[in-house]
Amino acid sequence: FKENRKDDIWLVDFYAPWCGHCKKLEPVWNEVGIEMERMGSPVKVGKMDATSFSSIASEFGVRGYPTIKLLKGDLAYNYRGPRTKDDIIEFANRVAGPLIRPLPSQHMFEHVQKRHRVLFVYVGGESPLKEKYIDVASELIVYTYFFSASENVLPKYVTLPELPAVVVFKDGTYFVYDEYEDGDLSSWINRERFQGYLNVDGFTLYELGDTGKLVAIAVIDDKNSSVEHTRLKSIIQEVARDYRDNFHRDFQFGHMDGNDYINSLLMDELTIPTIVVLNTSNQQYFLPDRHIENTKDMVKFINNILDGTAEAQGGDGLLQRIKRVIYDAKSTVMSVFKSSPLLGCFLFGLPLGVISIMCYGICTADPDGGVDEHETAKKESSDRELTDEGTEEEQEEGKNGRDTELSDDELQQKDLMEKKKD
Repeated sequence: FKENRKDDIWLVDFYAPWCGHCKKLEPVWNEVGIEMERMGSPVKVGKMDATSFSSIASEFGVRGYPTIKLLKGDLAYNYRGPRTKDDIIEFANRVAGPLIRPLPSQHMFEHVQKRHRVLFVYVGGESPLKEKYIDVASELIVYTYFFSASENVLPKYVTLPELPAVVVFKDGTYFVYDEYEDGDLSSWINRERFQGYLNVDGFTLYELGDTGKLVAIAVIDDKNSSVEHTRLKSIIQEVARDYRDNFHRDFQFGHMDGNDYINSLLMDELTIPTIVVLNTSNQQYFLPDRHIENTKDMVKFINNILDGTAEAQGGDGLLQRIKRVIYDAKSTVMSVFKSSPLLGCFLFGLPLGVISIMCYGICTADPDGGVDEHETAKKESSDRELTDEGTEEEQEEGKNGRDTELSDDELQQKDLMEKKKD
């Protein structure tokens, strides 16, 4: 495979035999292979045990399992989308095909526009802008399609201020790239590759983190058709549509079904329906300080966030990180007990039992042994003092000896004085 892979285009699943997510992907991956072969796709589908062939996995930058990559010549494209058959096949067909797809006619343009909710088109001839467009396409082809067309192929309602131009078609309208207002072309395309309003899930929220935008979400229950759930969703949709020119550079709008993911993200219990604004770059979030009654209230809430008057909660500070560790540990324990109570009792009950036995043994230890040791140590200390100073008889003899020595001295002194006197 390593020697011959450049002769073909490969879609490879790098897996580990012990990985639960890899086992879950396996039936989907088999369907992908069958469907690609049925379609007559030039892409070959395979899978590799990354633990057995670790050198090859390391060469392609595999860091986790499963990792899906499309290998095309010297390039390796990572797949980061949902692990469904249709999404994986679309990724393979998109990346395996031409980097820039030409649209030769209006009929072809209309056909492509019906298939894609977001459509990027380069209009014009050779230019430095086209070179930038090609560079961006080589980087972001993993997310979206890139096309090129002449001006007469575009719908009649499209008006371009100048050529060449890069245009995105979405949300029933179009927007033209302006280098002075929109900045870097790559950043602009990365921001505009999403529709203005989305049905947000965990994966989409992760992808939105690359755009640098704040995400305004109506957290609702899709199965609940009550007025409040419908009203909040409509308010977010209206703001996304009617205030695009005001907020599209800073905000992404959408709704999320259920609050389980949001609760785990915010480490808090949100009562639905509600509205929350997330800053995925630093894990901060904003909650409205009053009930959102209409679009006007929502616009005011967004403006308060932009001008810094809205209070930010959460974040990635030290206290929040400690809180996150505790919350994740608690969630893990709870999930283990919910999914398998017996396993939970064994995993957590056994260590606690051992610790309890050790504590019981320490607390009930016999205290007499300690007293005996203390008395013994005291006796040995006393013996050492007697040994250093001698017995009482030896001490008395020493004292008498000193008295005798002093008496002889006095006699010698007396004799000396008598001699001097004579």
